Amino acid sequence: MTDDARSSARGTGTGARHKRAIGRAGETRALAFLQQQGLVLVEQNYRCRHGEIDLILRDGPVLVFVEVRLRSRAHFGGAAASVGTIKQARLWRTAAHYLSREVQAPPCRFDVIAIDGDALQWLKNVLVGQ
Repeated sequence: MTDDARSSARGTGTGARHKRAIGRAGETRALAFLQQQGLVLVEQNYRCRHGEIDLILRDGPVLVFVEVRLRSRAHFGGAAASVGTIKQARLWRTAAHYLSREVQAPPCRFDVIAIDGDALQWLKNVLVGQ
């Protein structure tokens, strides 16, 4: 196996770096949009053993966990449809881990920012009761 093939298999090659850069640009766009709507950034790219939450913001008293999904085209259901049951379960577990640091958990919701090409869609309160 060549070095390029090994890098590609590990997700460390040029394609993986390009994909991460596009993902970061999508998160930056989503954050700017949400801040324009009045939300305040609490934390970005929160990671734990359960997974990652792209953005954690405050919307008044509500803590908002945001998953940013990006697709170049809206094929196969688009960005919003890409948040499947496995990803939803990871988001719940990761949010629970984050909230375990709190003395009293604030009201929370899960939102998705779906970016399909140039179109941005804000889906509020997409995960309910787990």
